[in-house]
Amino acid sequence: MVLHLSSGVHDPIGPAASGPVLVAFLVFIGLALLWVFTLATHDDHAEGLYVADRSLSPVFNGFAMAGEQISVVTLFATSGAIALFGYDGFASAVDSVLALGLLLLLAQRIRDSGRYTLGDVFSLRAFGPAPRIAAAVVTLAITLPMLVLQLRAGGIIAAMLIGLSTDAAQVLCTVLMGGLVVCFAVVADLKGTSRMHMVKVVITLVTFGVLVVASLRKFSWDAGTLLSAAVDKSVAPDDYLSPGLWAHISSLVPLNMISDHIVMIFGTAAMPHLILRVAASRTGRSARRSMSIAVGLTGAYFLLLIATGFAAAAVVGGRDIGLVDGNGQASPILLASGALANGSVMRVALITAVASAAFLVILTTVTSVMFAAAVCLAHDLFARTDGRRAGSRHVRVLRLALVALGAVGLTLSAAAHRYSVEFLAIFSMSVAATCVAPVLVYSYFWPGFNRRGLLWSVYGGLLLCTVLTLFSPTVSGSAYALMPGAEFNWYPFRTPGLVSVPTAFLLGWLGSRNPGRSPVRAENLAQQGVI
Repeated sequence: MVLHLSSGVHDPIGPAASGPVLVAFLVFIGLALLWVFTLATHDDHAEGLYVADRSLSPVFNGFAMAGEQISVVTLFATSGAIALFGYDGFASAVDSVLALGLLLLLAQRIRDSGRYTLGDVFSLRAFGPAPRIAAAVVTLAITLPMLVLQLRAGGIIAAMLIGLSTDAAQVLCTVLMGGLVVCFAVVADLKGTSRMHMVKVVITLVTFGVLVVASLRKFSWDAGTLLSAAVDKSVAPDDYLSPGLWAHISSLVPLNMISDHIVMIFGTAAMPHLILRVAASRTGRSARRSMSIAVGLTGAYFLLLIATGFAAAAVVGGRDIGLVDGNGQASPILLASGALANGSVMRVALITAVASAAFLVILTTVTSVMFAAAVCLAHDLFARTDGRRAGSRHVRVLRLALVALGAVGLTLSAAAHRYSVEFLAIFSMSVAATCVAPVLVYSYFWPGFNRRGLLWSVYGGLLLCTVLTLFSPTVSGSAYALMPGAEFNWYPFRTPGLVSVPTAFLLGWLGSRNPGRSPVRAENLAQQGVI
């Protein structure tokens, strides 16, 4: 997904509505933060803090799992990609639903194994500190880029909502929003975050449902007319509903799209915060029920998101969206501003609802990513002691890890506010798809998988992702690249998944076929619920 918002001067709301919207938005933030601090936990029991004592009901956890899919990336980047690039954006939305279907196949095994961090999962077939160190490296490689992306996009969107679009205002909003998120992450636990996810799901679905209804009303309730208008007002009417319009995949279109699909599907299913949430279910069967509910809710969300993207193209127009933001990520806000008549109370309410949903999305998504990374560091590396004081030590290390991750993420996101950072999103998802997904599949379905195969797969895949991303068109050689003036993009595809994911599976197989240490005995794995 593209996550480079333009920094030109723009005010999509208009001066007449900006005052009421800002007041209502600040009131909502105040109420939300007040509620956040009522969710603060003083529990020093590590498993209660990390996975809510595995007590989450299927419905509750299903809503929370669906909330994990409503991120800044999907809410703004996917809807913007649909508004500007039509088919290519639509295809990326479908991938996220397919990814949950893949996770549905693994959910019961993950829960029954009793593991909830990547270090735990990596240690299923391997002993010693090496698998946990590898898991921590992979978790940070996935988490830090996502933190930078989400915090940066959240700050720019907040600046846009209050009508301030200078670089200084964007950096200030990034720091302020990020500070609020870090505070929430430090005081909350998994159960408190889950409650926020539930509220976010309801508000987002209702808000985007109203956006779609208001847009259909402008076209006499005819979806076909709306789609025709979206095509006619797009930047390329002849290519809008065909693959390849997205500038990033204009060459080698079929292979580029296959690579993107591999990364999106496998990467989304292998995110550490999703594995943590699956492990919080009461039983393996509850985990499967939670995933089934999440698939249904996520499917409804993406249907509304797709409709919103096409509605934005029809109501606002692709060219006008592109003038405000070159990647279309302002399209939900622009649609909320244009779907109803100026001066109406409903228009102010709709814009405020979109702004509130955006705030909840930033708050919960960044918190989930940070929390999962901090749990990995606390549980797998720095707090591996047992005894009477182990619980308080886990909590202390967790809090310190959250503060450190927040500080690093805020610093990097503020420093990167002028740059195109699409490569960070690609790198993060590619590492998850390459270094985590093969390990999950082998650990739960192949008894012969062992320590050497795991380390070969993880470190070989990480090295390959790094090299191929560095020499891809997202870093140099295109207008959207990190360094558009340079050209060292000898790797032709936008994402490394077409090469890195099969190679990681192959490395895992080759390493396990040449064992350095005997694999874990099958009966021990059966006792853990793995096989």
